[in-house]
Amino acid sequence: MGGDHGAPEVVPGAVGWAREHPADTVILVGDVPLLRTLAGDAPTNVEFVHGPEVVGMEEHPARALARKKLSSIRVATELVKNGQADAVVTAGHTGAGFAAAKLILGTLPGIDRPALAVQLPGAKPFLLLDIGANPDSTAENLAQYARMGSIFAERVMGVPNPRVALLSIGEEKGKGDARISRATELIDQTDLNFIGNVEGRDLTRFVADVVVCDAVVGNVVIKFFEGLASYILKDLLAGEFRRNLRGKLAYLLLRPGVERIRTAFDYEVVGGSPLLGVRGPMIITHGNAKRRMAWWAVDVGARTARERVTELIAESLGLAESAADAGDAAQAADGAAGPDHFSTSGG
Repeated sequence: MGGDHGAPEVVPGAVGWAREHPADTVILVGDVPLLRTLAGDAPTNVEFVHGPEVVGMEEHPARALARKKLSSIRVATELVKNGQADAVVTAGHTGAGFAAAKLILGTLPGIDRPALAVQLPGAKPFLLLDIGANPDSTAENLAQYARMGSIFAERVMGVPNPRVALLSIGEEKGKGDARISRATELIDQTDLNFIGNVEGRDLTRFVADVVVCDAVVGNVVIKFFEGLASYILKDLLAGEFRRNLRGKLAYLLLRPGVERIRTAFDYEVVGGSPLLGVRGPMIITHGNAKRRMAWWAVDVGARTARERVTELIAESLGLAESAADAGDAAQAADGAAGPDHFSTSGG
C-alpha cells in the first residue's frame, strides 16, 4: 500500500510476476477491495489479506506499528512470522520495514544488527552493504555483514566463491580507521574469500563481488551511482544525440551499443534490497518503484526464500561461533598445560 506510486503500480507488478510463476503464491496485503480492483483478472495463485492501514512517511515507525495493528507492513510481516508466507516485499516506509523485521521477526542468533544490501548494476553487478540500517557499525558488525553478503551473493546472485572486500581509503589490507583494521583481522580469521580493501574508484572495476561498509558510506555510494548513471545516460548522451542532425545520425549508428549500456545500468532489474540478519526474508524496494521494479522485487524475495538464505546465514554463524569457541577452548587448555603457560595479567 505504500511507496510513491502505491498499489496502482505495485499490484500490477506483483500480479504479473504471479502470472509468470504459477507454482508460487503471491499474497497481496492491504485494502482488499482496492487490491481486487487493481488486480483485475489475477490468476488463481494470487491471494488477498486485509491490512488497510498505512504507515505514513512522517510517522515514527515503531510507534506507528504499535498503534496500527492492521497496517499492511505489520500484517504482511506477521504472515512470515506465523509461517503463512515465506518473504515480505515492500515499497513503503523503509523505517517501518526495518521496525517490522526487528520487532516481529527478530534478529538471528549471533547477529547484533541486520544489514540492508543492494545489488549495484553494471557490466558485472556486485552487492553493497550496509546501505541504510546502521550508521554507526562496529568492526564486529562489518565482519557479520561480510559473511551474510557472501551467502546472498553466492545463493541468490549465483556468484561462486564471492570475493569480499571492505570499502576504505586505501587498497592496502587493513588501511583505514581502527574499525576497518579490526574488521580486517576478524574477516581474515574466517573462510571467506576476503581480498582486503577496495577504494571508491575500484567499484566500477568490479574487483569484488561483495563490498562492505557502514550505512552512511553505503547510502552515499548508491545514490551517487544512481545519480551519475542517470545524468550520463539521460542528460549528457541524450542531449548530444538530440543536438543536431549529426547527433541524430550518430545515434542511429550507436543505438545498439547505447542500449546495451542502458541495460547494464538498469537499476530496476536488481529489484530490491534484502534486509539480511533477520528471521525471514524482508525485501525493501525503492519507494519510487513502478510495476516493472515491483516485479523484480517479488522475484528477489522468491529467490531469497527458495535458496534458504536466512537458514544458511544462521547455520554459517553457528559454525563460525563453534569454531571460535573451539579456538578459545584450545587456548584455555594450552594455558592450563603447565607453569610455563601461566600469565600474570589475568584472563
